[in-house]
Amino acid sequence: MRIIFMGTPDFAVGTLRALVENGYDVVAVVTMPDKPKGRHGSVLQPSAVKQYALSAGIPVLQPEKLKDETFLAELASYRADLQIVVAFRMLPEAVWAMPPLGTFNLHASLLPQYRGAAPINWAIMNGETETGVTTFFLQHDIDTGAIIRQERIPIGPDDDAESVHDRLMALGAEVTLRTVDDIIAGTIHPVAQSELVTSETVLRPAPKLFKENTFIHWAQPACDIHNFVRGLSPYPAAWTTFVTPEGMQIDAKIFQTRVEEGSLPVGTIDSDSRSYLRIGTSSGVISVLSLQIAGKRRMPVADFLHGHPDISLWQLSEQL
Repeated sequence: MRIIFMGTPDFAVGTLRALVENGYDVVAVVTMPDKPKGRHGSVLQPSAVKQYALSAGIPVLQPEKLKDETFLAELASYRADLQIVVAFRMLPEAVWAMPPLGTFNLHASLLPQYRGAAPINWAIMNGETETGVTTFFLQHDIDTGAIIRQERIPIGPDDDAESVHDRLMALGAEVTLRTVDDIIAGTIHPVAQSELVTSETVLRPAPKLFKENTFIHWAQPACDIHNFVRGLSPYPAAWTTFVTPEGMQIDAKIFQTRVEEGSLPVGTIDSDSRSYLRIGTSSGVISVLSLQIAGKRRMPVADFLHGHPDISLWQLSEQL
């Protein structure tokens, strides 16, 4: 079976590597164009998938537009039987309908829940206790195709986006290989996602993460803020804005927190200027354990307090 693989970030590399190392015939890779990097954007940075593909001697295609006739002709020239997509772009029908055995996607959630670009983050942010991976055939609407395989893992109380990402990357590689084997054997029984949705089902989306939807609102309960922080740690990171007595606004990324009993007025900062930084919420108290202010490195809260002993005089902004 001739396979074309499509993907871009580190998450996709785990699956591509598993395919190659287990002897599957990956005849080409499609990934995003190189992105400018550096202070002046003078250096082009290849995607993680491209770097691995080149190291494995696999041809790489990097179309600017997926409907470009030249790209479509080049894609067709590889005569793929099957296409596999992991963390890539939305594909036009001219691409996903090209191979005779179809195109399937590996998605890092238990579909139909958490359709969208950031399923790992949103599952943790919403306080889910389990997540997983799903393989499904592509169709017109994003993340809605018939499910081929699905596997679950628990989300622990101390898990963050990084730890869940790494476990799902390994699980996703295994599930992808089993999916390919099932397709080769002709033993798949795809299930329409509509069969998994009832009138009582509440579907939670997983939209892209921007500055606007990663801002911490301290008027929420402490447990919700804690889930929000770990769901965004270490990237892109939940953030807040401190306001000094002089009126200076200082943005800070919050990477690690702990929920503590007790009460403080919402948004009130409490600290001994040495070892702890606590912030009041609508229910409970958040203890900040690690953070990073603009222009500085990520640091434990004790290091931050060493440089800002007057933190108790600061305030928190609720404005974006």
